[in-house]
Amino acid sequence: MRTLIMSVAAAAVLASGGAAFAAVKHTTGTVKTYDGTAMSLVLDNGSTFTLPKAFKNPGLKAGEKVRVSWDMSGKHKIAEAVRIMK
Repeated sequence: MRTLIMSVAAAAVLASGGAAFAAVKHTTGTVKTYDGTAMSLVLDNGSTFTLPKAFKNPGLKAGEKVRVSWDMSGKHKIAEAVRIMK
């Protein structure tokens, strides 16, 4: 019984370690450019994000303050969500 509990505990620790690396990051900034055709978003601080094909534009335009939830895919920042800040 003790071996089973230790095995389950070890598996839980290993599984939670991977979740820490897959954490979504957040960036806030002002939209510099948004290109719906190229599916890209550039903020005034130079951060560039690739938008998913299923992205629905919430009304992005230059000068709009936004919060981007993103994750890395190779060397690219992939936006998972973009919200306009009020």
